[in-house]
Amino acid sequence: MIQDMNTYKKALIVALTVLWWPTVNAYADSMPANPSALKPEPWEKFSVSLGAFLSDTQSGVRVGSGIGLELDVEDVLGLEGQTTVLRAETHWRFTRSRRHRLDASWFALRRDAKRSVGADFDIKDRNGNTVTINAGTEVTSHFNLDIIEAAYSYSFLQDDRVDLAASFGAYVMPIDFGISATGLAQGDGQFKFTAPLPALGLRMDVALTPRWYLRTGSQFFYVEYENFTGQLLQMRAAVEFLPVQHFAVGLGVDTLRLGLENKNEDYPGVDLKGNVDFRYTGLQLYGKVRF
Repeated sequence: MIQDMNTYKKALIVALTVLWWPTVNAYADSMPANPSALKPEPWEKFSVSLGAFLSDTQSGVRVGSGIGLELDVEDVLGLEGQTTVLRAETHWRFTRSRRHRLDASWFALRRDAKRSVGADFDIKDRNGNTVTINAGTEVTSHFNLDIIEAAYSYSFLQDDRVDLAASFGAYVMPIDFGISATGLAQGDGQFKFTAPLPALGLRMDVALTPRWYLRTGSQFFYVEYENFTGQLLQMRAAVEFLPVQHFAVGLGVDTLRLGLENKNEDYPGVDLKGNVDFRYTGLQLYGKVRF
């Protein structure tokens, strides 16, 4: 009986080997010569992300120079301090090594308000005339800002866990602030800015695991041209999770500080003398398609 069982086991092993050998052989033929090629590339070649950005904003504006009063537009004019907007970003690694990368991003803040002001304040119109807005006057105001960024970066340190890159790019930030009230002519009391501003940056991505990523970055610039001064500092950090290979979800924090001052109308894209001190801190929840 034992001999019959051994004979049966041997026959079964031979039969299974005959049946499965073509499948095993085909799988072996499909294997790449380099086993490391089976490991997924941690740094995607292309991605597009869309998300909701909840920002807490503080804005100071002075229209005119000299005695022109700098306004906290949220407190004085009633512009909303917390807003939720759509934010879009994309990037493309355009070489085989994936060290060279192009980035672009955009989001916009649109705010307007109407309020009876609680105290007197002065502003200067485009002709340099001082206009006093008295307490109790109904004031209509708006503060619109787009933040558009385009940048090139090169990863000078890149392996399966860390991607560290330096970047150079430009921000275009169309700013349109306007205020109108009794005694203030239409079109006066405005500050417009559209000029591009160069920026240097540093970016670091860390693959914590094959599914979890830490994304960090910072951008800064400082430019001074005759009577115009502009400065910006932006810092970001986000955690991403990949539930599937080509899709990720992320949660991040972004903070930005922007300062612009123009003492004369001699810088392209600046419509009026004055200054803007703008800052936000925001929380972003987004989805990303990646390849």
